[in-house]
Amino acid sequence: MPGTTIAGSSCPCGTGRSYRDCCRPWHEGQPAPTPESLMRSRYSAFVLRNTDYLIQTWHPTTRPETLDLARSPDWAGLQVISAPGTAPGDKHGQVHFRAVYRTAEGWGYLEEQSDFAQEQGRWFYLTGEPREGVLRPGRNEPCPCGSGRKYKACCL
Repeated sequence: MPGTTIAGSSCPCGTGRSYRDCCRPWHEGQPAPTPESLMRSRYSAFVLRNTDYLIQTWHPTTRPETLDLARSPDWAGLQVISAPGTAPGDKHGQVHFRAVYRTAEGWGYLEEQSDFAQEQGRWFYLTGEPREGVLRPGRNEPCPCGSGRKYKACCL
């Protein structure tokens, strides 16, 4: 990842594990073992602006020719809503997730039911139907930034 060093830090994908023990192996070329692990590693790649990884893990039939992350929002957190397990030999998988982000105007989210396909032992992002919305956290709710503090004591 150009210019990014987070090896010992908590992984952006939200597992609570270190980046080194979570998404880094996938970013360095090892195949992600499940659709959920691929989706989490792709979220981390968006956070880290690792365009090469995103393109490499996008299925050739649906990936864009180029990907510009210059106007990508400031990603703040990931919630996996559902990720049905896959059995050995499964060639398709799905993950439903919500990613929270911050812009100059406030908080928003992107929610998507993503489809994945496995080919030659590697999972690829195939397609998804994203929905975006605005988050309006209450003063006493947890802060969307993931600090664990109340919104009024953190980012309000």
